Amino acid sequence: MPVVAAGSLLDFALADHNFSMPVGRISFQHIEPMGFPEYLLAHGQERLLAPLSAWRPGTELSAAAHEQALRWFYRFAMVGGMPAVVAADVAGRQPRQVRELQKDLVAAYRADFAKYSGRMDRNILDAVLQAVVASLGRKFVHTHVREGVKQHQAKHALDLLSMAQLVHQVRHTAANGLPLGAEVKNSFRKVVAADVAVVHALLDTPAAQAYPEWASLAPALRGQLTDQLAAAQLRLTVSGAGGGPELYFWQREGGRPGEIDYLVQMQGRIIPVELKSGASGAMKSLHQFMFERRLALAVRADTNPPSVMAVNVNTTQGNAVSYRLISVPLYLLWNLPAILGE
Repeated sequence: MPVVAAGSLLDFALADHNFSMPVGRISFQHIEPMGFPEYLLAHGQERLLAPLSAWRPGTELSAAAHEQALRWFYRFAMVGGMPAVVAADVAGRQPRQVRELQKDLVAAYRADFAKYSGRMDRNILDAVLQAVVASLGRKFVHTHVREGVKQHQAKHALDLLSMAQLVHQVRHTAANGLPLGAEVKNSFRKVVAADVAVVHALLDTPAAQAYPEWASLAPALRGQLTDQLAAAQLRLTVSGAGGGPELYFWQREGGRPGEIDYLVQMQGRIIPVELKSGASGAMKSLHQFMFERRLALAVRADTNPPSVMAVNVNTTQGNAVSYRLISVPLYLLWNLPAILGE
């Protein structure tokens, strides 16, 4: 008997020790917010989605399709994938009204915190949620949540928000081999929101008669949105079975700078994903990581048309490294399994 269940307290109910779970008789499939391809379909953009879905390494995507896809993706970046919000956008509601709907949804989530009574003070939950949005793209530090919120309180609140599926934790991995989850460091983590709509509602991103142009946004905000949007699209590439999609990142320890934004397991290999909110940027950390882990394939996501190139450089330590780089626009990250399958 197929059953669809929803609600912010669902995972709490399943975790209750009094709940009798029929082991071996139930399988799980977690449903994510709508991704970019579903957003295009909702707007009747099948003709645009076709060449995007068909792109593979060694082929070209027309400049017209790329520019059109970027325009739609920047709109998607403002709307997000919450079904009610997408429906309002498709219906032609003004950006200001769409933003108000996003705020209403987040307000409902926050009001729902009252159901967590006995588990955590709702003010602490709210402070941690605000801290998650403020720290997008960076390591989440429990002690930086808010004055008066203790580390153990912040950690417990973050776990509760994760169980409610309002945020997702991205765990640090040493990435010395597969599976990536075998070498995690629980004291290191990034955190992303369930959807970019949550980010806009909490940051109060402006929207009136039109959404702000991507280039007009503050560089810091563009970086935060890029990290959030990439995480949401990468989660669609991972199976939703069991506990749901898992993402990882890597950061060098010991004082030397170095970070890989995301790491995924795909096609039986470790795939590092480097993010850029614009069309350019250095890749020193990626070069060093590829040399140290002896990897042959990496992905870079930015605003350029998709391409493939052979990288042959020296790292900052003077070591020669060679690998293949698949460069894709941010709007194609959801299709990485098919792209890398080629």
